[in-house]
Amino acid sequence: MNTVLVVDDEPSVRKVATAYLEREGFQVQTAADGLDGLRQAEAGGLALVVLDVMLPLMNGLEVCKQIRASSNVPIILLTARGEEFDRVLGLELGADDYVVKPFSPRELVARVKAILRRTSGEAAPLPVVYQDLRVDPVTRTVSLAGQTLDMSALEFDLLHELAKSPGRVFTRNELITRVWGEDFPGVDRVVDVHMVSLRRHLGESGQSPRFIQAVRGVGYRFGHAE
Repeated sequence: MNTVLVVDDEPSVRKVATAYLEREGFQVQTAADGLDGLRQAEAGGLALVVLDVMLPLMNGLEVCKQIRASSNVPIILLTARGEEFDRVLGLELGADDYVVKPFSPRELVARVKAILRRTSGEAAPLPVVYQDLRVDPVTRTVSLAGQTLDMSALEFDLLHELAKSPGRVFTRNELITRVWGEDFPGVDRVVDVHMVSLRRHLGESGQSPRFIQAVRGVGYRFGHAE
């Protein structure tokens, strides 16, 4: 399955994104408004969704929220330069990444490939088990006290990267390199945004975390220090 849905109301964006993605071997579906984009996403069969925030009929953030309510398909948001609120809210709603407009088509393709490598990448043979938390890289599922948790593909990758090395402190830049990739041009705040969402899934607060510890001025650690 290598079909990418591009949802954007600008014909030029749809045309350029389609051309570059098809050049790399992807099949591309397009939509010019939020309602059509949501309809196509809910029909399934997609590897990834590229979703503009500013859309007619239904804005991209609402589309993202509704897609994430029933699917873990990776989502890349297209946001206007300087709209940090949209980017942060989009990540909190379950988007896996964002690209700022105007963007390089090559950058968009690189982001698509990076996310798909993560979501279909090499699986560890054994799950990571810590207390009553189980992180299974083969099925890409997380369970807590026997209950399966619903999280995005990127949140899973972030948790798994931390859980593989309990007690080790990772800097934000290390996590970006390991999870987002070396060529990720974003800022380290993206790690903090995803950590807030990940901790919410795990049912923990910053005051008394069971699993993910913030190390002031450095980064994050899974579990407690030895």
